[in-house]
This record gives sequence, structure tokens and C-alpha cells, in this order.
Amino acid sequence: MGGSEADGAEVGSAAAAVVHRLAERHETLATVESLTGGSLAAAIVNIAGVSAIYRGGLVVYATELKATLAGVPADLLSERGPVDPAVAAALAEGGRQRCGADWGLATTGVAGPEPQDGKPVGLVYVAVAGPNGGEVRQLDLGTGRDHVRAEAVVEALRLLAEQLAATAS
Repeated sequence: MGGSEADGAEVGSAAAAVVHRLAERHETLATVESLTGGSLAAAIVNIAGVSAIYRGGLVVYATELKATLAGVPADLLSERGPVDPAVAAALAEGGRQRCGADWGLATTGVAGPEPQDGKPVGLVYVAVAGPNGGEVRQLDLGTGRDHVRAEAVVEALRLLAEQLAATAS
């Protein structure tokens, strides 16, 4: 696929934008990832100066870890499954609280190659939780495991950038 270089540049610029904005605001960030498996955290820590803003993150690939590590209510997980907007919101807030950060950023979805729990490949939820609430965005990213995961990272960073722009420091 020829787009992988562009994807890397896009991820880097999106990560740099949020890291620098958070540093200006003296605010911190935590991540909680499912389908992206650490690539969101990796994109963030690639940016120089990140230690001033990044508290840490969780990779909670297994559904039960979403409850035990990230604090998602177990009844929510059993009722809705891991690929759900309310679960995404709970992941972001759980990461924010458990890592002691101002902002939490989360990803959950189906990267493929097979559908999961009746949810189609490419269905992804990205969520941000901040000091004054949060937002969840549903994405339909098509197919191709690497494509879905890379786009989920970019879209999570975009969502955070939009929330930062919408809130005064």
C-alpha cells in the first residue's frame, strides 16, 4: 500500500499538535487502547518534550481487562460488548482517572480480519474525556487491519485536538 508513508506523517503531525497544545496548557494525557494495541501511545511518545504531558497508558485488548484495569463497569461490558460508544467513553474516563491525567483518550473497535460479536470490521469508537466531560466519535474505516488501526490513531488524535480547541485552558 502506497499510503503508509503519508499515514506515518499524518500520525506524527497530529500527535505533535496535541502534545504541544497540552504543554502550552500545562495539562496531562493518558491513553487507553484496545484495537490500536499501543500504537496511539507510541505515536504520542515519539514527540520530543512529551514527558511534560504524557502520564501513561493502558493496552486492554482482552475484554475483562477493560473492567479490571480501565474501570469500565462489568455490567456495561456484558450488556453491550467491548465495541460500543458507552464503553469507549468509560475507557477514556477510566484512563484519565487511573493515570491521574487531565485528559483521557481511548480507542475500541474491530480491526479485522473477522467481525467481532456481530460488529463489522472497520467499526471503531474513539473517545476523549476531559475536565469538563467528553465526546465519543463513531468511525466506519472500511477494511484492512493496518489501515483501520492507523486511521483509528489519527482520528483519536484529531478528536482530542478538537476538544482542546473547544475548551479554554
